[in-house]
Amino acid sequence: QVVASCVAAAGYSVGEFAALVFAGAMDFAEALHAVKVRAEAMQKASEAVPSGMLSVIGRREANYKFACLEAREHCASLGIDNPVCEISNYLFPDSRVIAGHRQALEFLQQNARKYYFTHTNMLPVSGAFHTRLMEPAVEPLAEVLKSIEIQKPLVCVYSNVDGKKYMHSKHIEKLLVKQVVSPVLWEQTMHSVYERKQGTEFPYTYEVGPGKQLGAVLKKCNLKAWKQYNHVDALEDEE
Repeated sequence: QVVASCVAAAGYSVGEFAALVFAGAMDFAEALHAVKVRAEAMQKASEAVPSGMLSVIGRREANYKFACLEAREHCASLGIDNPVCEISNYLFPDSRVIAGHRQALEFLQQNARKYYFTHTNMLPVSGAFHTRLMEPAVEPLAEVLKSIEIQKPLVCVYSNVDGKKYMHSKHIEKLLVKQVVSPVLWEQTMHSVYERKQGTEFPYTYEVGPGKQLGAVLKKCNLKAWKQYNHVDALEDEE
């Protein structure tokens, strides 16, 4: 009944492939192959440059873009050509993930107080995902997506790239490629998904997967929507 009455789906980063499979836009096996190609290409891009991702919680005064600019200037002073330091994930109000050259992220951690960051945490990942450092991964993913039959989704699926609904199969193909080098607009997506007239009831939301991180983010973005949230552990049946 839940599946039959579903009106929208969204997935965070690689989870977007799962959302598209659920919505009937992609075959499971083909999507899995595309995810494998994407992962290998992004790993290869990661190995080319010492880079990473920094989770940041800031005060209201925090200016993330200015902090990234100064971090890039710091990298340039160290002799790094074309340094990268940019917001790669918009999680919820006052929380961002910043990605780029490792020296830039270390600079931000050391100067956290100056930029009104109350908490910083280096994520245990190998690269600066969702930044232009992932450009070498674009072509392999574009090639594999050309070989996959993509249909128009049966329910609305929201894109990480712009927080809006996918329109048609070519649109999906184009934005899945762009997503690799673009920030994940998850906070903006949550606003799009749950936008409704005052007094309208919020839908039930189900997070399907091994964790409840997206539920925690939803609580920060939209408390009323979160009250209708449930978690479905994908591994429950196997246990």
